[in-house]
Amino acid sequence: MTRVAILGAGIGREHLAAYRDLPGRFTVAAVVDQDAKRAESIRGGDSFAVQTDLQLVLEDPGIDLVDVCLPPHLHVPVTVRALAAGKHVICEKPLATSMADVDRIRQAAAQNGKQVFPVFQYRWGPSLTQLRRLIATGMAGRPHVGAIETHWKRGADYYAVPWRGTWAGEQGGAVLGHAIHNHDLMTHFMGPVAAVSAMTATRVNDIETEDCAALSFQMQNGALCTSSITLGAATDETRIRLVFEHLTATSGTDPYAPGRQAWAFTARIAENQQRIDAALADMPPEPAGFAGFLSEVAAALAGKEHSAVSLEDGAASIELVTAIYDAAQRGARVSLPLTPAHPLYGGWHS
Repeated sequence: MTRVAILGAGIGREHLAAYRDLPGRFTVAAVVDQDAKRAESIRGGDSFAVQTDLQLVLEDPGIDLVDVCLPPHLHVPVTVRALAAGKHVICEKPLATSMADVDRIRQAAAQNGKQVFPVFQYRWGPSLTQLRRLIATGMAGRPHVGAIETHWKRGADYYAVPWRGTWAGEQGGAVLGHAIHNHDLMTHFMGPVAAVSAMTATRVNDIETEDCAALSFQMQNGALCTSSITLGAATDETRIRLVFEHLTATSGTDPYAPGRQAWAFTARIAENQQRIDAALADMPPEPAGFAGFLSEVAAALAGKEHSAVSLEDGAASIELVTAIYDAAQRGARVSLPLTPAHPLYGGWHS
């Protein structure tokens, strides 16, 4: 049984709910928050300790895993401290805000022999399990085109939290804080990115960071993808459409767990539709969202076969964000991978 300390009772509330769904694999031993009342407010019937001092948790030999649910500017220093204290780490997105800081995490993980699991819970859900099966069996074929819409509603109430909408606190805007999950899904299914072009703008809110973006990607396999992002929509909706050689996969509009809703898998040649439907008829159940994510973390920590999000998955995400901001700032097409000589390797905002 893995004993967990959750740092931060904001999004940490959602993590806690997922740990509750996995009895026998995790025990939440502590929740750390500067506001003890907020930590108490998520307790429910749990018996975890409430702490306001992170160091007490790091010094506790009974804690195996630290779950970092703090503002983005704290992710790297806290992750490195936790690794140095001999803890495995789960870290909310974004893992870091520069490739150089990803290197710091890599080094700390290697030196201390611990694992880091960046949070990309969107990967889990019944519909995404179905898509993975279709790809694995060759029924999808080569990827051709992908289109992603991250059209959400964020206003003054959301940005009332002081660190949000600022470069110092949030370290980025809608590209970093909102579309990052959908871009992870894009690369998960369509392959690594070879080059990106980007335009970003602040059109909706009185903030420092961008709240709109239009992006285009060329994948290493030749597929082409686009991403439309805004925080000025009437509602929160995510739409994903992935066109493969033999079928088109179309999501619903769930903004936070796209794999939980049913997707449409439509054969390019109508005669093949029955084969696709039959291949998906006996799919086993799979937990969605955070519960699915944490199930794979549990398997990884137990040394079992797993598909947990890896540190390198998180590194690829930060590399892509760096390339997007570089492309937007310079109005240039940016090729990946990025090397330490890249001008934004140490951060995309100075």
